[in-house]
Amino acid sequence: MVAAVAAADDLELVAALGTGDDRAVLHGDLVDVAVHFQPALALMDDLRRCTEQGVHSVVGTTGLGDPELHLVRDWCDAAPEVGVLVAPNFGIGAVLLMRFAAQAAPYFESVEVVEYHHPDKADAPSGTARRTAELVAAARTSPSPDATRTGLAGARGADVEGVRVHAVRLRGMLAHEEVLLGSPGEVLTLRHDSTDRESFMPGALLGVRRVAAHPGLTVGLEHYLDPSAAAPSGPFARGPGRRSPSPRRSSPPRAARSAAPAAA
Repeated sequence: MVAAVAAADDLELVAALGTGDDRAVLHGDLVDVAVHFQPALALMDDLRRCTEQGVHSVVGTTGLGDPELHLVRDWCDAAPEVGVLVAPNFGIGAVLLMRFAAQAAPYFESVEVVEYHHPDKADAPSGTARRTAELVAAARTSPSPDATRTGLAGARGADVEGVRVHAVRLRGMLAHEEVLLGSPGEVLTLRHDSTDRESFMPGALLGVRRVAAHPGLTVGLEHYLDPSAAAPSGPFARGPGRRSPSPRRSSPPRAARSAAPAAA
């Protein structure tokens, strides 16, 4: 991420911070956008500091639940000019997979999600799989049929708003997801594979460039893909009543990366 920001002609890298580094640079007078890739517990203090100090944030940390998102939204309400993007996945292909799955979900009787990651990943299911299941569930009007009455604990995966999500942890994998949709006589399989972390950089840079134009909390990079799209709805999206974004700076956005070493 540091190399990607430094290589971008329209961005200026101000600092790259790790565990224990001085956070004084996280101030709106010194930096415009902070990019966060650290464990969830370490993230919240930095994210609160940035929001209070007028610094927009792009968050790639996974494992954030409703309590954490409610806190972030409260901080944004107190600083309505600040934008915070929480993106379960920065891969453009992964974001499109989520969109396609939500579009297809109403037309199939059954749907399940399978995600595959390296065994060093700390959370399961992945944030991407959870977000996919949430979008699929919102697009459906009835649950998938399932006659299972007995079985080993966990055999049917996690239940995310009525959608079954299965997590595989396997050496050799990086980040992969399948959405399986079925009806009598046919199965549609949607799959995305990230084989190199470089695939996350275009989406992360897109977030850095656009977060200032999206005040408040936005969950999901999909809301940034189409600049003409309507504001996202839902409890963790930009809601009505947000103030207009601040005028764009004529100089390149100044970015700081606030991160502890962590597996994606």
